[in-house]
Amino acid sequence: MSQPVPASPSAAGSATTVSRAHAPTSAELLDFVRGAAADPELIASLPLDPEGRTWVRLDGPGGSEAWLIGWPPGTGTGWHDHAESVGAFATAVGELTEHSLAVRLPADGWKTLELREDVDRGRKLGAGRGRAFGRHHVHEVLNASAAHAVSVHAYYPPLPLIRRFSRTGAVLRLEQVERPEDWQ
Repeated sequence: MSQPVPASPSAAGSATTVSRAHAPTSAELLDFVRGAAADPELIASLPLDPEGRTWVRLDGPGGSEAWLIGWPPGTGTGWHDHAESVGAFATAVGELTEHSLAVRLPADGWKTLELREDVDRGRKLGAGRGRAFGRHHVHEVLNASAAHAVSVHAYYPPLPLIRRFSRTGAVLRLEQVERPEDWQ
């Protein structure tokens, strides 16, 4: 079971910052998460739970939403998207696996889709590696290793919702829509 951890007011103090004069791009969010992931004091501030993910909310650049997340072995997010938000994440400790779909899904009006065979992508992100993504990016992130992993994630605009999906073969099914009050 996931466990929230109270945020530290100075949690992202030494991470790269972006001017608040404009909305941060996914590339700027990637710079931020890489900088935060390289901050040993920040990473050490996250209490780790051997059974469930832990997280601390951070102050992201330009009004973005950011999170420091601990991943015990075998934990993952399941398939989901971030609605209209762009984002980025970087691994600070350990290795995470991302499975994603190279297809833009309709924003709404569907419950079940059959995916083409050529839309699956996969990557492993070890410590220091990160990735940026655009709106409606559908993926799952998991720690398939035998050791704890820690990562930093950022989204702009702050997540209005997360759509959760189940997947059986080529069939993707919308299962749930979560709003910020469900995870904060």
